[in-house]
Amino acid sequence: MRDDYWKIQQFGKIPKLNKPTFIEGLPGIGNVGKVAVDFLIDELKAKKLYEITSYTFPHSVFVNEDNLVELPIVEVFYKQFSGKKQDLLLLGGDVQPIDEVSSYEFSEKILDIVQKFNGKEVITLGGIGLADIPKKPKVYCTGNTKRVIEKYKSDMVSNKLYGIVGPIVGVSGLLLGLASRRDMAAISFLAETYGHPMYLGINGAKEILKILDKKLGMNIDVSKLDREIKDIENEIMKKTEQLSEVTKQIALKKLQKKFGKDVDYIG
Repeated sequence: MRDDYWKIQQFGKIPKLNKPTFIEGLPGIGNVGKVAVDFLIDELKAKKLYEITSYTFPHSVFVNEDNLVELPIVEVFYKQFSGKKQDLLLLGGDVQPIDEVSSYEFSEKILDIVQKFNGKEVITLGGIGLADIPKKPKVYCTGNTKRVIEKYKSDMVSNKLYGIVGPIVGVSGLLLGLASRRDMAAISFLAETYGHPMYLGINGAKEILKILDKKLGMNIDVSKLDREIKDIENEIMKKTEQLSEVTKQIALKKLQKKFGKDVDYIG
């Protein structure tokens, strides 16, 4: 593994976590996963644990409001709960690797972190791109064991994903497959959203958050997402505009050459 390609900076002391559940939400179709995880980080007042930069991230920088440049980063946060309740590890960020080898390397490094804290369950979040804006987005799930799917199955989510999407590409998919090799249960929640690169899937993110709140008992107020939409849109869409040509278009072209024109989802 090209360890010198990656820099993982630690913030603060290493916490003692109670078998944390890991939740990933990186940019993808509709930025559904990113919106959901960013909201959880803010709402739960999660603490920053790691900051990850890499030579494998898109070859660009962001220009911020102070007219200064920022490298794209990925961050790991944690949330501790009282009592016997399982803690959380949360993965969010500006980008994800766009080539195959880097996606595998990144996913393995993230699973190393999860195992370091004795985490046993991985949850990834994303969107399913549709030709039109869905009025009430449906949420689907898939996983690496029947047991984990049964655990999260409810009237709010369908496990009938076969035939709905093609391959789940990127970190959201690889984490599921690679977790199997480590005997870790992993599940992905994918919400319907509009497939346009500049569309923000707020409603899809809300549906996923409702499911997570019910199953994990986080006691979050999902309605706050409606009130924070403007701030979220301003922050995410500026970076999406700057990176859309560098990341999504390159990745989609690669995938369309491999799998044909029907690729509709990037992790």
